Amino acid sequence: MVVRAADWAAPVRDRARDLLRASLDARTGTALAPLILRIGRRERGAYGMELLGAMLRRAPHGAPSSLFIHPDRTVRRFAYRLAAAESLLSPARLARTAASDEDVVVQDLCAGAALAAVREDGDFDDVLEPLLAARNPRARSAGVTALRPAGQPERALAFLADRSALVRACARYVVRQYGTDPLHWYRQRCAEWTNPALPPGAVIGLAECGERADADVLRPLLAHRVPTVRARAVAGLRMLDVTVVEELRPLVDDAAPGVVREVTAALLPAAALLPEAWLTERLSAEQPRHVRIAARRLADARG
Repeated sequence: MVVRAADWAAPVRDRARDLLRASLDARTGTALAPLILRIGRRERGAYGMELLGAMLRRAPHGAPSSLFIHPDRTVRRFAYRLAAAESLLSPARLARTAASDEDVVVQDLCAGAALAAVREDGDFDDVLEPLLAARNPRARSAGVTALRPAGQPERALAFLADRSALVRACARYVVRQYGTDPLHWYRQRCAEWTNPALPPGAVIGLAECGERADADVLRPLLAHRVPTVRARAVAGLRMLDVTVVEELRPLVDDAAPGVVREVTAALLPAAALLPEAWLTERLSAEQPRHVRIAARRLADARG
């Protein structure tokens, strides 16, 4: 009946829709939700989706909870859209879902719905904490952006060095509105180039909002003891377009594959300047695998 409700022949389609409308309940609707939503993509398939939505709205306690944890992400998206539109879930529950669900559409949908629900009364406490502590950057960025209307913009300083570029950009926006210059903050952190606790996000953050002159702050970090900081320093120099071949060449032999990947990306446009003998030496079997891969990519780029 679900399939025939989208049939091309009107008599078949109408009869199937009558039968489907009479027989669909919460149990069968939950079981058939993946099929209904899949058929809903067809030209005449919208009726099943409308029927499913109406059935879920009439359910005694709203949409069945099994839909919110369904393994099919299309079903979860449908259920959370319905929950957001009908206010079936609390803002705190939506925020926790945004922080834990693996689907980016559900993350955005639930974070937006949770913040919209609390924006009127200004009670952000139960929503902000799950979002700010989320592992996924979509939820964290939503939480950071909400710090401004929540009246807590100073907390955004802690996210200027976040591992996600999206979160860092949102944090910079909030602290600028608060009257703080994020560039000054980044320069102060990166000037502590001997600090083993220097966050890698602060290094790349300096390049994201800095100037070419900030390359002088990044260069000492090429020798930092933490591999991730070295990798972000290379990426920052490339972002500022101030890479020097002879300066980066020694890092092709770095023990950290992440550093070598960033160096390779920075050297590829200037591969013609690399000595052939130097590249050939790094293609030998005695070299670590990540060094051989880098040398092969650079040799290919050199021709």
